Amino acid sequence: MNRKIAPKIKDAVDYSLVLKPYEHYKLDNGIDVYSVNAGAQEVLQLEMVFYAGNSFEKQKGIAAATNFLLKNGTKTKSAFEINEAFEYYGGYCNRACYNETATVTLHCLTKQIDKLLPIMQDMLTESVFSEEELSTYKQNSLQRLKVNLQKAEFVAGRLIDSYIFGEQHPYGVYTHPVDIENVNVEACRQFYNDYYLNGKCIVFVSGKFTEELKKQLNDAFGKLNTNQKNIIVPEFKSNPISERKFRIDNDPNAVQGAIRIAMPFPNRHHPDFKKVMVLNTLYGGFFGSRLMSNIREDKGYTYGIYSYIQNHIQESAWVISTEAGKDVSEATIQEIYNEMQKLREEKVDDEELLLVRNYLIGGILGELDGPFQIMAKWKNIILNDMDESYFYDSVNEIKAVNADQLMELANKYLRPENFWELVVY
Repeated sequence: MNRKIAPKIKDAVDYSLVLKPYEHYKLDNGIDVYSVNAGAQEVLQLEMVFYAGNSFEKQKGIAAATNFLLKNGTKTKSAFEINEAFEYYGGYCNRACYNETATVTLHCLTKQIDKLLPIMQDMLTESVFSEEELSTYKQNSLQRLKVNLQKAEFVAGRLIDSYIFGEQHPYGVYTHPVDIENVNVEACRQFYNDYYLNGKCIVFVSGKFTEELKKQLNDAFGKLNTNQKNIIVPEFKSNPISERKFRIDNDPNAVQGAIRIAMPFPNRHHPDFKKVMVLNTLYGGFFGSRLMSNIREDKGYTYGIYSYIQNHIQESAWVISTEAGKDVSEATIQEIYNEMQKLREEKVDDEELLLVRNYLIGGILGELDGPFQIMAKWKNIILNDMDESYFYDSVNEIKAVNADQLMELANKYLRPENFWELVVY
């Protein structure tokens, strides 16, 4: 080996990406299990996805409260005892509530899974939703909301979603203090009964494990009453507000404004979606984007500015997000539109397009590093009702899309009249 000769640099676009397949099987009660057995470390991630998001709630805040309180007391264990058990065996159990789904996720050493599955089973079948735990949850939630409502970026995030989806849409709804105060034990127990005890569940498991895990999962969850009835995700149609421009004074002493510019956008099944992911990256999707180069590096109006496509199932939104000085917020908005105009009128050159392609492919390479990341890819594909062709088509689209196609998409979507505009000071 001649160490005076540098090795050849290989562009990320020249790599062939392979998504490791999952194994699929069903538990005795019909629960679908998707597993990826990989990795060098004997660790495991178990994610139980219930169709129990805010799309299903009849009262604001019930879905999130029910999901959170799963870990806060059962008929046999207190919240303290549950948390102590997870910590004793080196495990971590988290809950999260989204629009269509809600999750209960366990991270642990593979050798401790047999000790921790009974605790999860107890949470999912014997939760009690005590008045005391609910009261603590409401008190903490109200305090957190009170603090967050003083932050311009938090208020802007809530409002822009409500503008483009409508306040009655699960993607646009947000809670007020009175909604938290109205959460009650009876509603939580009913939601728990309908969407956890008798709902629909999918299991995603990844890490390094043995065949014995199938039996362990079946023993823990195979006799649950889930997946015995057809749970249909309600379909909601967005109802954007007619007014397009908003300026809101949230804090009279504010020195900067939270800027959100957004438009409704189709979901992943739309034929433009994959190409638009490339256009979005070029426009504002990474640190070397047009928006960052102009508004941060050149003008110095902000520390960071990004654009992104929201990760929703039914429909999505294209959002530009930044915080800028109060005195330059309007100038920042004008520069955002100026960069849209450049993409509509000028073709991107080959060098910049290659940079974007390498960034995107390099990001996917990183996302395939390890079983948890691989399963995250599969989970997104499965919950969006797609198959592995979506992954490979996306990679091929990144490599194949050209400057003419990007300009055509820019002229179709990146027009100021398509966007809702908000600044919260």
